[in-house]
Amino acid sequence: MHASFNAAPHAASTPKFGSRFPAAVTGFAKPQLVINFATDEEIYGPGDKAGTFYKVAYGAVRIYRLLTDGRRQIIAFHLAGETFGFEPGLTHGFFAESITESGLRAYSQHDSAETSHELLSLALHEMVRAQEHLLVVGRQTALERIVSFLLDISSRQGDLEHTELPMSRIDIADYLGMTIETVSRAFAKLRQDGYINLPNARTVEIRRGHALRDLCE
Repeated sequence: MHASFNAAPHAASTPKFGSRFPAAVTGFAKPQLVINFATDEEIYGPGDKAGTFYKVAYGAVRIYRLLTDGRRQIIAFHLAGETFGFEPGLTHGFFAESITESGLRAYSQHDSAETSHELLSLALHEMVRAQEHLLVVGRQTALERIVSFLLDISSRQGDLEHTELPMSRIDIADYLGMTIETVSRAFAKLRQDGYINLPNARTVEIRRGHALRDLCE
């Protein structure tokens, strides 16, 4: 079962941190202050004014929406160095929330000769990632979803020996459309079969990378 979250209707407004960010800059080369967020702190919500996007300096961010029955559906995770917050309209359609203590930089989403190409490239990259996520959730078995998720996070962290998972098992379940029990069983089976090692709840050591990839093919 997905986790349920009770939240009051989110009135249209500027993001709650609005005054914390100086005016968003145009151009990635220009310096911008890092604004810090505590664990599980809201960055923006549905109806908040759009027009700014954000780059994760450190930490991690979850993007999600609340369904009418109170369940949460996580749409994306964004790690250090990644961007989020692009919107086709004037307001945000999802919640953005820090997973751990995180730092963000804000940039103007308005087109300019300096940033239009960069913005298009980033937006297309996020679109491809969203399409890949839909394929994972819609077509693969529970174990394959977990494997694909782990390989994706590992790749985004540089395929290091140890992959850090800032998100909880509940987060992963709400992202992959699974229950937390199914997520836990999948991790346990991968460890039992020697594909991964779990030094702690938030660290995964991928031991048989090629064999792990074969599980998704």
